[in-house]
Amino acid sequence: MSGAHYMISYEQAMALLKLKSDEDLTAMVAEIAAEASDETSHESGGAWNALHRSLSNGTVDPRQGTRPLNMAFLCANVLSRGQDLVVVLTTPTEVKSIAEALAKVTEDGLKKKYFDQKFPGYGDKSQEDWVEAWEGFQGLPEFFANAAARKQHVLFTVDQ
Repeated sequence: MSGAHYMISYEQAMALLKLKSDEDLTAMVAEIAAEASDETSHESGGAWNALHRSLSNGTVDPRQGTRPLNMAFLCANVLSRGQDLVVVLTTPTEVKSIAEALAKVTEDGLKKKYFDQKFPGYGDKSQEDWVEAWEGFQGLPEFFANAAARKQHVLFTVDQ
């Protein structure tokens, strides 16, 4: 399961919200991904799961944890309805709050949350897994800061 964030415009966000099927959603997400650059996207790969759990309360439930950090990956605005692709839309106001919160995250603080919290259904945590998660975090605060400065929506996707 590989995760990625994309900055998208208001127009793209509104178009996504109007889509009626997961097939159409998948096609539009593929277009957004194809047009993305290093500046307008952030790939966390498989590390997204450990990162979301570490920034939240150890679960993947988007309603759990403390806002706004629990919204960096999963939030309440899930657009997909199927199991093959998870698509989550974050508004510019939410992006700004997330950017401010991510700017305060330290390696030591995130590492402590990673190792101290239980991750139900996750599997074994390890030093190697932590290193992968931290590498996946690199650039995420800057990505959200850039999206906030541009007043962009952020789309998070996970293909399963």
